[in-house]
Amino acid sequence: MVKILFVCMGNICRSPTAEGVFRHKVAEAGLEDLIHIDSAGTHAYHVGQPPDTRAQNAARSHGFDLGKQRARRVTEDDFEHFDYLIAMDSDNESDLRSVCPAGYEHRIHRFLTFAPSSAEADVPDPYYGGSNGFDKVLNLVENAADGLLDHLRRHGRV
Repeated sequence: MVKILFVCMGNICRSPTAEGVFRHKVAEAGLEDLIHIDSAGTHAYHVGQPPDTRAQNAARSHGFDLGKQRARRVTEDDFEHFDYLIAMDSDNESDLRSVCPAGYEHRIHRFLTFAPSSAEADVPDPYYGGSNGFDKVLNLVENAADGLLDHLRRHGRV
C-alpha cells in the first residue's frame, strides 16, 4: 500500500481539498485498497476543526465531500509512515524539510510538480480571499491529483 499525506499550513483549505479530491479519484479508479490518503498542517492553528466552509462548498459543487475531515498537525512519525508528503506550496515544503528526520527528505514533494500542464508552482492559499480563490484551488488540485495518480501508476506503485 502506498501512503500519501497532503500538507498545507492549517489543514483547513488546500490539503483537505487535495485529500478529498484524491480520495474520490482513487475510489473511481477502484484503488482504495492500494492507496492510503490523509492530510495535515504544518501549524496547529486549527487542530480538530473541519475544513473551512468555503472549501467544503467549493468541493461539494464539484462532487467532493470534505465534511468528515478534521485538521491535525504533521508529526515526526508522518515522515516514516507516509511514502509521499505532498506540500501545497514552497513555504510548506520548506517547513516540512526543516523538521524532516534524516533519510526521509526524498518523500517530500510539491503538489503541482504532478501537474506538468500547470503554469503555477504553488497551490495558492485562498483563506484570506473570496470564494473564487477556493474554486481556483479546486481546479489546480484536480489537475495535480490526476497527475499524481498517473505518476503512481507509471512508477508501479499501484
